[in-house]
Amino acid sequence: MIMDQENPNPTSDDETQIVSRRIQRLSFHLIPIPRPLYESHQLGMVACAKAKLEVDTQKLSFYMRGEHREIQEKVYAYFNSRPELQTPLEISKDEHRELCWRQLSGLVREAGIRPFRYVVEDPAKYFAIAEAAGGMDMSLGIKLGVQYSLWGGSVLNLGTKKHRDKYFDGIDNLDYPGCFAMTELHHGSNVQGLQTVATFDQITDEFVINTPNDGAIKWWIGNAAVHGKFATVFARLLLPTNDSKGVSDMGVHAFIVPIRDLKTHQTLPGIEIHDCGHKVGLNGVDNGALRFSSVRIPRDNLLNRFGDVSRDGKYTSSLPTINKRFAATLGELVGGRVGLAYSSVGVLKLAGTIAIRYSLLRQQFGPPKQPEVSILDYQSQQHKLMPMLASTYAFHFATLHLVKKYSEMKKTHDEQLFGDVHALSSGLKAYVTSYTAKSLSVCREACGGHGYAAVNRFGTLRNDHDIFQTFEGDNTVLLQQVAGDLLKQYQEKFQGGTLSVTWNYLKESMNAYLSQPNPVTARWEGVEHLRDPKFQLDAFRYRTSRLLQSLAVRLRKHSKTLGGFGAWNRCLNHLLTLAESHIESVILEKFIEAVQNCPDASSRAALKLVCDLYALDRIWKDIGTYRNVDYVAPNKAKAIHKLTEYLSFQVRNIARELVDAFDLPDHVTKAPIAMQSEAYSQYTQYIGF
Repeated sequence: MIMDQENPNPTSDDETQIVSRRIQRLSFHLIPIPRPLYESHQLGMVACAKAKLEVDTQKLSFYMRGEHREIQEKVYAYFNSRPELQTPLEISKDEHRELCWRQLSGLVREAGIRPFRYVVEDPAKYFAIAEAAGGMDMSLGIKLGVQYSLWGGSVLNLGTKKHRDKYFDGIDNLDYPGCFAMTELHHGSNVQGLQTVATFDQITDEFVINTPNDGAIKWWIGNAAVHGKFATVFARLLLPTNDSKGVSDMGVHAFIVPIRDLKTHQTLPGIEIHDCGHKVGLNGVDNGALRFSSVRIPRDNLLNRFGDVSRDGKYTSSLPTINKRFAATLGELVGGRVGLAYSSVGVLKLAGTIAIRYSLLRQQFGPPKQPEVSILDYQSQQHKLMPMLASTYAFHFATLHLVKKYSEMKKTHDEQLFGDVHALSSGLKAYVTSYTAKSLSVCREACGGHGYAAVNRFGTLRNDHDIFQTFEGDNTVLLQQVAGDLLKQYQEKFQGGTLSVTWNYLKESMNAYLSQPNPVTARWEGVEHLRDPKFQLDAFRYRTSRLLQSLAVRLRKHSKTLGGFGAWNRCLNHLLTLAESHIESVILEKFIEAVQNCPDASSRAALKLVCDLYALDRIWKDIGTYRNVDYVAPNKAKAIHKLTEYLSFQVRNIARELVDAFDLPDHVTKAPIAMQSEAYSQYTQYIGF
């Protein structure tokens, strides 16, 4: 007996109707029954797909890159004029490090590009410079970031006027190359667990820096192995007391510690420096390990914005607790995460440009007795690359939004913005870098054997970018921070508190999203409905709201028997899924806004097409979630799948224009298979034909 899910207890008449409907449905697969409405719908979509959009690449590029286009082109032009500074394919670790230093020195001292001046004044311009430098050589982009965002940024953000006055010019002109010594052998993500100590000596008015055990050795410190002369060292501040404890632990603080002599470059007494050695990637960056043995520094070397020690050993702070001081300290360092998210999108643009240009160039097979076709004409290649291209555009606008929020935070010091930027930078850094890492392998595979040639860059890009998933916060840890913030906002919603701006949709629409799905809407499958931004955004937010509500229930249940930590660990995968879902909602929201705000009609139409592909592809990839709760009926799910494929085909039709809008010249992409003309000729010349 065939059962109908909607009527589990059928009568005899019901059974007859059910069997008839099943036979009819099966016959649709066997006999070509005319369905005029269905056919006209499909033909209309095909016609729409074949009607290629006219895209003004220049206008689209200007809308995307805007005011910082000029500074990036200045970076590109400098390296194009200095071929001896181009990184060769085969280079030793030590040679690469010296070349990377010459590249950075040339950019600052010869080209006159001074990134440090923009770290606080105009962060968006700083990030644009870092992205362009990373496009030339990712090691250069990271070394620039270590010098100006980490070492320099710690002085600006954690220090006070006396530190800026003393160190700004030297950091700016590279006379004071420095390091950011936070991570230890035994502690990375758990910064509050750092073991290095800085004990105040009241007699000499100095701090004494010590590495108490091997686990406290500072590890993976960029600029330390070869070039650094200073380090911002994160250590536990210990103050002597008159009680039985002997010392009072004031928590983790940052200290400026000279590590090499400014004139001789010799390692200073009490400091031991070792080379972390050859790495999977980024070998132009000299990562080292540091051990401190009774290293004395003046009291003024404490970066004292959030906590200070007086001459008589008294501690003062505007923040009342260790946790608040720690949060403020780390909060001022979110610029590193913002930069990584932004730069990761730059890597994705570069890889996507190479893969798509090659896929347009390469021809393979085709109909009998007809010319071979471009491999991008194959649906399988479109399936690999077009959603990735759409995601690249989505990430571009999301990270631009993040940079804007970060810049606003730096100017206003608004506490509300601080919370938003912390959570958003954590989520976008984790989500974007993970996506880019996977996409680099997809791009390599999409280019077949030629993608395996080192000259075509995928191997280097993949290896250099891989660590983006780990430094400035491990991605799994960062996603947990996002989930934790969502849970906090969820709790405040039901306690009558205020929600931050970033999560505002939870306040506005949580109840609507958690109500039973509308059975009528669940069956709508028209193209206009599926391409409606409201449907797309509602679908993303519905998923996030359900995940958040169910997670809150699970955590409450498990905490009764497992405690807080045990419950968190039991629900960890759920937490990560929630964070990713939320970040996707934010990305889509910002993409939709970018489409609506685009002033040029042709660019707006192209962006709308790409935005729809991003949204529907993401819904389709998680269609099981929507089907399980009847948010999307079976026929609607099929319609989403079919429309996603059509949109991929439409995006393929303007793929060349879309990657050209990234405005990456041939001397930046470098890969012979990505050249805009005579690609094969240049490829063969490279190996000597």
